[in-house]
Amino acid sequence: MSAPVPAEEILRLREELRRHEHLYYVADSPEITDAEYDALMRQLQSLEAAHPEFDSPDSPSRRVGGAPREGFVKVRHSAQMLSLDNALNEGELRDFDRRVGELLEGAVYSYSAELKLDGLSMAVRYEQGRLSLAVTRGDGAEGEDVTANARTIRSLPLTVESPWDAFEVRGEVIMPRQAFERLNTARDAEGLPRYANPRNSAAGSLRVLDPAVTAARQLDFYAYLLLVDGRPALASHGQSLKRLAAMGFKVNINWRQCPGLDALISFCQEWDIRRDNLGYEIDGVVAKVDSVEQQQRLGWTAKAPRWAIAFKYPARQQSTVVEDILVQVGRTGALTPVACLRPVFVAGVTVSRATLHNEDEIERLGLQIGDTVVIERSGDVIPKVVRVERQGEERRPFRMPAGCPVCGRTVLRAEGEAATRCVNTNCPARLKESILHFASRGVMDIDGMGWALVDQLVDKGLVRGVADLYGLTREQLAGLERMGEKSAEKIVANIQSTREQPLPRVLNGLGIPFVGERTAQILADTFGEMDAIMRASEEDLQRAEEVGPKVASAIVRFFAVESNRELVDALGRAGLRFTHQKRVAAPGMLAGKTFVLTGTLPGMAREEAKQKIEDAGGKVTGSVSKKTDYVVAGADAGSKLDKARALAVPVIDEAELLRMLEG
Repeated sequence: MSAPVPAEEILRLREELRRHEHLYYVADSPEITDAEYDALMRQLQSLEAAHPEFDSPDSPSRRVGGAPREGFVKVRHSAQMLSLDNALNEGELRDFDRRVGELLEGAVYSYSAELKLDGLSMAVRYEQGRLSLAVTRGDGAEGEDVTANARTIRSLPLTVESPWDAFEVRGEVIMPRQAFERLNTARDAEGLPRYANPRNSAAGSLRVLDPAVTAARQLDFYAYLLLVDGRPALASHGQSLKRLAAMGFKVNINWRQCPGLDALISFCQEWDIRRDNLGYEIDGVVAKVDSVEQQQRLGWTAKAPRWAIAFKYPARQQSTVVEDILVQVGRTGALTPVACLRPVFVAGVTVSRATLHNEDEIERLGLQIGDTVVIERSGDVIPKVVRVERQGEERRPFRMPAGCPVCGRTVLRAEGEAATRCVNTNCPARLKESILHFASRGVMDIDGMGWALVDQLVDKGLVRGVADLYGLTREQLAGLERMGEKSAEKIVANIQSTREQPLPRVLNGLGIPFVGERTAQILADTFGEMDAIMRASEEDLQRAEEVGPKVASAIVRFFAVESNRELVDALGRAGLRFTHQKRVAAPGMLAGKTFVLTGTLPGMAREEAKQKIEDAGGKVTGSVSKKTDYVVAGADAGSKLDKARALAVPVIDEAELLRMLEG
């Protein structure tokens, strides 16, 4: 018998591996052992290496991840990925059902009820049956291209048979509980901090630059929506779920057609009891009017569809003992007490720590070390201490340290503030987060400066202060793990380009308490140069618009610290801009008008909208008050929209804003 032709054998192995992947990761009915699967994979990899002319991006061998990426590209969604309104109790669910009935004017309707998986949404596009693009939800209008990482998720098909040349599947990326526990066990062994919850871990794992890291995290993908040309492909949501399952996508089997509100409430109650037995996190139930035609009739608000709602389960509580209280130091130098708990299982996760926020919160709780407390955790909240249940027999009080527990420098609690802070900007505990803040998109915008790189820079002693970034060389970066010559060269170029960033961004990057983007802009406009801001007294600072006693005091205290002045001097020597030409708003259609932006606008980024308003003579502020002339609301508008309505401030959408800009 002649040996198999390489191309035919490669195709056969790929098809066999795809079938076993579906059986194992989707159908939960494996036919072979892990060792047998690994043997088939090694056989395929060996053949592909020997015959690169048969390379294919759809090969199961690509599941293990490829070369690290330089960064993520933004991609606009085919249709907005809106969030959902929440119902926090049965009464709010009944109110939702009443609104649906009124808007449908007596028509008969039913619901599709699904478990609300606690992960992150992702849209996956297929062309000619092949996975071509995967995009995170992002701001709802556009997300990040994570295709290389998504290919490593074994429950996500790389090829699909379908009647459409092009289609899109939306679903939820999650980290199963077992994978989450394994990840934290590995981090414990390496002396690294544990991740807070599976959802955050899934989000971080999908967005790392190295697909091999994503592959190792064992993520899962559950499909819930089928789109063609940005619209639902079938007549009902239930039909969409059934078709997705038939096409080979993993669809959560625990969904139900509910003919009315009573059936929907029953479904919610049933899974509130059963949710801890699942292999993944859920934090509620998503209910959708099943008929797509009725969905279109119900329509959308600026924030969410009127035909769907998320019923959120209340947080779960457990009792445990506070064995100790440690202190962590954050980016702004805030010392945060953290309760070290006797490990307890809460809502699917073993909890051993909970934040106590500050000294005032400990006093409010009446908490001492040794007390038995009630802790609470819901899917999207880090565990917190709710109350003291029983005082310990040998309880002892907590005392905030007189010096920073990391660098030993002075700590200060200013009058009127809840937080105690380390005043040393270059404190090692602050440094990593300070660098990440300095490099972030809204500040100095150093693309590629993420956690993995910052960890190495600080741990290897290459950066001992933020200003050291400007002394990094390509050779230093190229010697780091998962960093090649091209990536190193690009990051050095990105760092050097920030010398052209304006003074307001430099001020924001310093990490002065209470000084964010808006206040930094006001300070630069008012004083014109860094030296003048550093020399200003509290009285001088308060002459600036919107700068009150609390902010002025924080600025003076910051620049009174020698290490902070040294940081500013080092940034000046690095060539950053320390002078500023105040922007003078030209007379325009919006002269004298004050705007607040909230939510996601469908056609432009918030920064772009802000620039357009200011170019037309208007002013953009961060909070709603009686002095606000207009609130521009997009999708996911939150408390600012509520406040605008309470104060009777006019609310407009993007289209109305554009009409005003055009006169």
